[in-house]
Amino acid sequence: MYKLIFFVNLRKYNLLLNLIFHQMNKHFISVTAFVALLCISCNNKQEPIEATNPLQQKVEEFASFELTSDISHLSANEKQLLGIFIDIAQIMDDLFWQQSFGDKNILDTISDEWTKRFAYINYGPWDRLGNMAPFVQGYSDKPAGACFYPADMTKEEFEQLADENKSSQYTVLTRDNEGNLQVVWYKDYYKTQLDKVCELMEQAINLTDNAEMKKYLETRLQAFKTDDYLASDMAWMDMKNSNIDFVVGPIENYEDKLFGKKTAYEAFVLIKDLEGSKNLSKFISMLPSLQKELPCEAKYKQEVPGTSSDLNVYDAVYYAGDCNSGSKTIAINLPNDERVHLQKGTRRLQLKNAMKAKFDKILIPISNVVLNEQQLDNVKFDAFFWNVTFHEVAHGLGIKNTITGKGTVRGALGEQYSAWEEAKADILGLFMVQKLIEKGEITNISVEDAYVTFITGLLRSVRFGTSSAHGNANLMCFNSFEKNGAFYRDDNGKYIIDMSKAQQAMEQWAALILQVEGNGDIDYAIEYYKENGQMSDKLKNDLEKIANANIPRDIDFIQGKKSLGLE
Repeated sequence: MYKLIFFVNLRKYNLLLNLIFHQMNKHFISVTAFVALLCISCNNKQEPIEATNPLQQKVEEFASFELTSDISHLSANEKQLLGIFIDIAQIMDDLFWQQSFGDKNILDTISDEWTKRFAYINYGPWDRLGNMAPFVQGYSDKPAGACFYPADMTKEEFEQLADENKSSQYTVLTRDNEGNLQVVWYKDYYKTQLDKVCELMEQAINLTDNAEMKKYLETRLQAFKTDDYLASDMAWMDMKNSNIDFVVGPIENYEDKLFGKKTAYEAFVLIKDLEGSKNLSKFISMLPSLQKELPCEAKYKQEVPGTSSDLNVYDAVYYAGDCNSGSKTIAINLPNDERVHLQKGTRRLQLKNAMKAKFDKILIPISNVVLNEQQLDNVKFDAFFWNVTFHEVAHGLGIKNTITGKGTVRGALGEQYSAWEEAKADILGLFMVQKLIEKGEITNISVEDAYVTFITGLLRSVRFGTSSAHGNANLMCFNSFEKNGAFYRDDNGKYIIDMSKAQQAMEQWAALILQVEGNGDIDYAIEYYKENGQMSDKLKNDLEKIANANIPRDIDFIQGKKSLGLE
């Protein structure tokens, strides 16, 4: 963060510096011929209307934070790799723009700097933390299928298409010259950008002297060329002894809200915290026993989680694409491929610098507004860290294949999967933290710290809105906890967590989620959300108090080679 003095409004001054920084680093595209606001949004042409309404307040809801890290221990080659990885990440950023919105030249057509800045944060003209409401004139609702499908395609038309690749994570549907649907692989549709990615990957392969990293980069290079990511996911699982890490490719399916199938491009450039990672390594061997203790029927925990997983701490030094849009990811649990989960598990990467930024700038201020003073001291960064850490671990627990013959949980739940899977990870993460405290494996927080921090954290993440899988998950959790008496409000409207009822509520919510996933019951998932995924008037009032306190909703990064001293 910039350290500013002698200014009355430090926050606004910092935001202005942030704008300047981004422009200097070409995050805003150089000004082209001043075209009207004409952007092809998933095949729909819009009338040219210039945005004039300032969105300064919306921009100020994102607290600036500079991504940096001590790289003095890295070799000269590793520092060069960081630069190449950032170059690749910037291409991933461009690809995500194309998938999410279309032509990112929208930034050149907006004269108001605050509107432009907000469009940059959201990767388009829709407010990602405001239920995807359009904020640029000339745009209506965002197509549910983003740019993965023609905007005028119906679900019936999709179902009638006789092409087995239509549901692949790595294909785009377009129309041919006769207007019929056709399936195009990512490797072909995005060939121009991916050719440049492959060229940079070759440079990185020639630079690295880490055998695990080299194998990962070589197999990931082939994945970009073939759209078969299994071998590179397996190689990434084995990359456990590198000082830097690079998560890159089409990975998450949050952007496809039509079917929840298509994956979006993103990238993280990370530097490993060696000491912090060492302290987490012991927990992986405990996963099979924790799986057996899950609070559900035995049939919903019959699978055995892989123990080739690892659990490490990193400084994030660059975000790009999907992970950088709207709310920022603070922990990673990958790969998503169930075949990898059953053979090797997953890798969980805790992004501690970004996590600390959200805790300091958002969670602590929220607790001061909503929490009874008797429990304020229970809101601790270590509790936040453990809750987030085991959220990621919890993705590997439960069941991956339905017990009803409906295939994978992901496939059976379709567009409902992301919200329910995030809900599972939230609540099972809390379950594991409680168990590990009781077993004496986590010693720096109490069970009460874990619960108070968790429930206060729900008020942070429900602010993401219903357009976010995480926001939906946390809203269902919040309502389930409130219905079961996990907390109540005192005479001043401040929350008091009832520990006995909170633990019962945790077990009931966990059991229900595991049942829905294990049965692959999409109809129940839809109906449950309709009844239990809405904001009550009391919650809206609480969120209004938080908003009136001018507490940021999320963070926005100052990042790049300059922040790392690489240029």
